[in-house]
Amino acid sequence: MPYEGEFAQYRSLRRLVESERVRELLGSLRVQRPGGGPASLNTIEAVDVPRSDRLPDWVLAVDGSHAGVRVENGYPQAEASYVTVASVLIDVARVRELDRCRPVDPCEIRKTEHAESIDGALPSCNVVLAGERSAKDSLRWALFRVFADHEMSLGGETLLDSYEALLAYKLEGHDQRCPYGDCPVGGVYKKGHGCYPCPCPAARPLYSTDALRIHEGMNLEGTNGAMFAEIMQVWERVWIIHFLRTLERKGWLAILGRLAIVLDGPLAVFGHPAWLSQAISAELDRLNANVRQETCGQDLLWLGIEKTGMFVQHMEDLDRGDGEDGSNLRCGTAVLLDDAYIKEHIVFSNSDKPYGKDTYFGRKFLYKTRSVARIVASLPYFCERDRDVSRADPDQFPRLGDALALLDDLVSSRYPNALSPLVAAHAEAAIPLHLGNRVLEHLAHELMAKERR
Repeated sequence: MPYEGEFAQYRSLRRLVESERVRELLGSLRVQRPGGGPASLNTIEAVDVPRSDRLPDWVLAVDGSHAGVRVENGYPQAEASYVTVASVLIDVARVRELDRCRPVDPCEIRKTEHAESIDGALPSCNVVLAGERSAKDSLRWALFRVFADHEMSLGGETLLDSYEALLAYKLEGHDQRCPYGDCPVGGVYKKGHGCYPCPCPAARPLYSTDALRIHEGMNLEGTNGAMFAEIMQVWERVWIIHFLRTLERKGWLAILGRLAIVLDGPLAVFGHPAWLSQAISAELDRLNANVRQETCGQDLLWLGIEKTGMFVQHMEDLDRGDGEDGSNLRCGTAVLLDDAYIKEHIVFSNSDKPYGKDTYFGRKFLYKTRSVARIVASLPYFCERDRDVSRADPDQFPRLGDALALLDDLVSSRYPNALSPLVAAHAEAAIPLHLGNRVLEHLAHELMAKERR
């Protein structure tokens, strides 16, 4: 790493260009052409996929954001992070009605959106809360409190209750150690509910949220963006499960026949809390069985939308040709992806394990909308047939016809390949990069100054 103000010279670049090892490495790389021609693409036209009589009248869009800020507590590189997850309920039926009478009053559009959020300030490197022994213990307590303090319906199930319902699906194992590094017996972490004592003689507090293992990724000597990204993805997905369980508790599951859920990101959980993916999948199996009873056999509609990454890049590559070799996608065409295609053309792998087996609770497809937007989306698994990624048949993608029609309906012209519900959710969740950091740092400074008085 250079010193501040020191700039790179050209001597190292010359050595690299002339290095035989570098030339040998680059010359031996496998080159994969985008796609594999029309024979390798499993395409289907949207007009050929069965769909419901009407599109959903409501869409719940969920997106999150996080921003690290400096904390002036006397320790170098002390950091906290603000994490927010916004859910925006949009009356798309009203939006369609307004759209037929252009120009549309922006105030009327705003009335079609109803937002709610989970917000939290979480400690990171060199930030220790009163009564805690370390930054890691402080994070564990603060994370638990956010789960315990949020609920969608007053007096109903809390976000922690919904999370612990998912925790019940997690098998006991010997792969997680006690979060206290100096545990007298060095024991295995035992999952439990709420806050409960460690079984060792010290009997220090454990939390049900410790099972997420997020605290294990804390960097004690630097920034922790990756750790807070894990927290954000957990909140987003557990919040949706919390929403579905709240509807179930109130006896309102029938409204899911008229409502779709759109998540910013894939239907997956990565990193330390990846076990949550299989738990969500199992809970969705149970919930969807009840939804089908209440909606005359209709599955719930939950779309995960990816805006960046390898699958997005692959779709752009597919659609970049001149159309003569069949690599261009026609508008209204979906590409259904199986395991073999993903490993051969997108994520290289020789593994026998199906792609995403441990991290995904849904499967991906590509769709070029009628308005030329390129969308990478996923739909959840609801049964073992859906999970068989060795093939990609339309009936393995629950409510595929409704999903394609809805994507056509929700495309936004404000940004390339954008969906209007996610634009609205992002507007609620996004923390402005520079101004936001200054405001949040000032807030942290003011609150800490009051504590010292």
